[in-house]
Amino acid sequence: MGTPAFFDQAPAIPLRDPLAAFLGAADDGLLDYHYLDAVRLAGHSCPTVAGAYLMARAALRALYPDGPAERGGVEVQVPGPESEGVNGVIAQVFTLLTGAAGANGFHGIAGRYTRQSLLSFDESDAHTGVRVRRRDTGAAVMVELDLSSVPAPANLRALLGGALDPAASAAQRAAFGQAWQERVRCLLLEHADDPDVIRLTRLDREPVH
Repeated sequence: MGTPAFFDQAPAIPLRDPLAAFLGAADDGLLDYHYLDAVRLAGHSCPTVAGAYLMARAALRALYPDGPAERGGVEVQVPGPESEGVNGVIAQVFTLLTGAAGANGFHGIAGRYTRQSLLSFDESDAHTGVRVRRRDTGAAVMVELDLSSVPAPANLRALLGGALDPAASAAQRAAFGQAWQERVRCLLLEHADDPDVIRLTRLDREPVH
């Protein structure tokens, strides 16, 4: 499969999924997720998919500093309506990585391993970032994406117009695709740990005992 080389160079996200361990899908439930997994889920690679991937990574690393994070161990709340903008795409990537699902999620086994209704949408406009909360301790963070310091190539709009032309050549379409992915590459490889791009705020919550 021919994908950009930087897909494999992007940081991986190590997770432990108790359900995977219980069902024998992975030794001790240990699974590494990669950016290509998010691309396969979304069907494309863009700053939103990459940004959601990095936001989830940052939130899980902050909540599980000793790692690996527990997949299925957090609740996720996305700001705004489900159908607004790119909220649905962001939510899908967070579900992939955290296990937190909406009403259509896994119901669990004998009251354990439930993933259903761990992801929700906040339409109150009270928050601008995605909130992630550990179910066991109550520790929580909010993550936001700021792409202002990762601009798109200056000629991207012109390349897009050319690529959308029904008479566009293969070379024109390839040039647009390469320019489009350059911003994604920059985000994943140069700003994965940049606090000005992946903004994380710790939320004050009393631990749950």
